[in-house]
Amino acid sequence: MDPVKIGRLILFLRKEKGLTQKQLANMLHVSDKTVSKWECGAGIPEISLFRELADALEVDFESLLKGELNQNDLNGGNMKKLNFYVCPVCGNLLTASGEASVSCCGRVLEPVIPEKAENSDNLNVELIDNEYFVSSSHEMTKDHYITFVALLTGDTLIMRKQYPEWDLQTSIPRIAHGRLIWHCSKHGMFYKLI
Repeated sequence: MDPVKIGRLILFLRKEKGLTQKQLANMLHVSDKTVSKWECGAGIPEISLFRELADALEVDFESLLKGELNQNDLNGGNMKKLNFYVCPVCGNLLTASGEASVSCCGRVLEPVIPEKAENSDNLNVELIDNEYFVSSSHEMTKDHYITFVALLTGDTLIMRKQYPEWDLQTSIPRIAHGRLIWHCSKHGMFYKLI
């Protein structure tokens, strides 16, 4: 940990929020001299204060520890490049249209990269009344099931949550060609072009 970098970040974030040193100190139950010492790089907060300080400054804990904020590059908003994150503990599904620091259940999550589906992994897709009817004979038990099915186009995401012990049958409006993405609780994420 670099005290100078951390101090500069605390100073920048405090001013960005329009707080005085005294106001930030009162939020953390420390003296304003302590906040001044941090901002000058003459010391760093006790580790037990970092989480509370991060919350007060509305920044993630890891960025505060590193003393830097990393800004994302704009990817043009193309939804086909959407990142999916799946928590291995609770199954929570999160998405981001660019680079993100994502965590759930105390774990930092990496984006799940979909693999092109082979015949054995494929879902059945039929065009019926201008909708994609998606079905599968995939096992749908509590321990092994398709968790969601989604259609990604250049500017749209349509997602259908799936549940264990239900047959996989869902309709998705046909708005454009795109990528059909799905996630198997045991085997990961797959895609096919439709």
